[in-house]
Amino acid sequence: MEIALVISLLIVTIILFATDKFSVDVVTVGLLLVLAFSGIITPQETFEGFSSDFIIILASIFIISGALSETGLLDKVGSKMIKTVKSKTLFVGYTMFITGTLSAFMNNTTVTALVTGPVIGMCRKLNLSPSKVLIPVAFASILGGTCTLIGTSTNVAVSGYIAQAGLEPLHFFEILGIGLIFLVTGIVFILIFYNKLLPDHKEAGYNERYNIAQYLSEIVVSEKSKLIGQIAFHSDLAKQDVRILKIIRDKDDFIPNSLTRIQANDILIVECSVDDLIKIKESTELDVLADTIGDKEIMSQKILLAELLIMPGSGLVNRTLKESRFRQNYDLVVLAVQRFQGAVSQKIGGLHLRVGDMLLVQGTQEDIDANRNSNDFSIVGDFRVNLFKEKKGIFSAFIFLLAVLAGSLGWAPLSICFMAAALLTVISGAINVERVYQVINWKLLILIGGMTAFGTAMENSGASKFLAENTLSLLGDYGPMYVLGGFVILAIILTQPMSNAAAALVILPVAIETALMMDANPRTFAIAIMLGASISLIAPFEPSCILVFGPGKYKFSDFLKIGLPLTLILFLLLMILVPLFWPMY
Repeated sequence: MEIALVISLLIVTIILFATDKFSVDVVTVGLLLVLAFSGIITPQETFEGFSSDFIIILASIFIISGALSETGLLDKVGSKMIKTVKSKTLFVGYTMFITGTLSAFMNNTTVTALVTGPVIGMCRKLNLSPSKVLIPVAFASILGGTCTLIGTSTNVAVSGYIAQAGLEPLHFFEILGIGLIFLVTGIVFILIFYNKLLPDHKEAGYNERYNIAQYLSEIVVSEKSKLIGQIAFHSDLAKQDVRILKIIRDKDDFIPNSLTRIQANDILIVECSVDDLIKIKESTELDVLADTIGDKEIMSQKILLAELLIMPGSGLVNRTLKESRFRQNYDLVVLAVQRFQGAVSQKIGGLHLRVGDMLLVQGTQEDIDANRNSNDFSIVGDFRVNLFKEKKGIFSAFIFLLAVLAGSLGWAPLSICFMAAALLTVISGAINVERVYQVINWKLLILIGGMTAFGTAMENSGASKFLAENTLSLLGDYGPMYVLGGFVILAIILTQPMSNAAAALVILPVAIETALMMDANPRTFAIAIMLGASISLIAPFEPSCILVFGPGKYKFSDFLKIGLPLTLILFLLLMILVPLFWPMY
């Protein structure tokens, strides 16, 4: 009965993760409650995963990475490195190398977000389509994470789990050799095939890219209009869900603020639905000059357009534009939103923003410049002009390297080293306490802690043994290499609907049990599954890929075309190299 319940919960969890109907942390907590109430795991086992040292390591890494970004050190170093190469092909390879190197020690999503803006800026200078570079950047950040213990949360989570299972945890640089081979293979593959397999999406106009023309119109306020004297934000138009984006008055144009009143003969650039536009046309008080307008009408010498990329740790994530008072706080008007699924143009004020969303905004040059150092978003195509806190940035980097050295040499437990480094960065002022709680990915910590407890439930219920026996009956006759390959392929598949860490933690209990039944090395199986979860580049579901999806103007098939063959090559390398580095017996 318990086996059936645990396997059923596993299936339901995978479906819920895939559909994204509920947040992953909500699903994880719900899963733990069912397991606890059913008595499959004790209260202590329910929360044991959250008190593990690998949770401390992950939280500390988020804080240190946030401090390095906050001080501007990464932006300054990264921008200088990227700007040194002028050749298109060398630029692609060099950018991948820099991204992969940084990702070996930092969260890959953060690294991708940091380099996306500068990379697009350099692409425009080199007359190179960003779509030729941004997928390689995302892939390099993922593969770079396979080089060290802290390169990705999957590595830390797997190391913590196998330690709980009585196996030796991963050493800091234990996977460096195979990780470098993966990274170099990815770079070489991309450099050979990027011209043939990557799309060449030329940058179109804002109107075409965001599909906003059908919702933007130009109307004139007649001398008899009831709108005259009304405050723009509270006018009759605003009550009809019509957004006034710009006002042209006496050959002068400006963005209205909370005090702006409408005057006779004003020309209003508005955003509205088709139904609202029809109502405006039928009104005798307003004249519609154009049903659709282009980039030139939106922009002027004073008012410009810009694209913003929502960053990891942004205070805008999971909030609407209205809730965040975006217009008031940033003095910018959002015209449209583009995300992984495509452009969103209607009723964007009530849309909950996500990491990787692209916002098309308009504002004066001064207002755009004033937001270049925002922690909530980066301006796409520009080198970030960060207020570089040189001493604090260098101090944070030194403390981080010292923690890596101390932990890798065994001078102190890795969790203690990184927690001390995180504390010192906060004390030094490299990152303030309020920002610390924003940069930590709490959902990921809850997910990993909860899925670790689920692994315990699989063992307690006998589900892992049941699945292991069935796996052996299916593949056992072919030998341990085929069984190992089956688990790695399963990890690659499961990382599509689930996070890499969750996929690895789901498979590990079964894989370890299977290895023990075959008298094989369970640690070899664990490391192979961990790496398998990090080489799945087939679809753009990885956060790093979602981040570049909008800026690169990609389609789903673009990732499949180049990611599938590269994943197959990396899979073959994994199957050859893992038994060499970590013998099966």
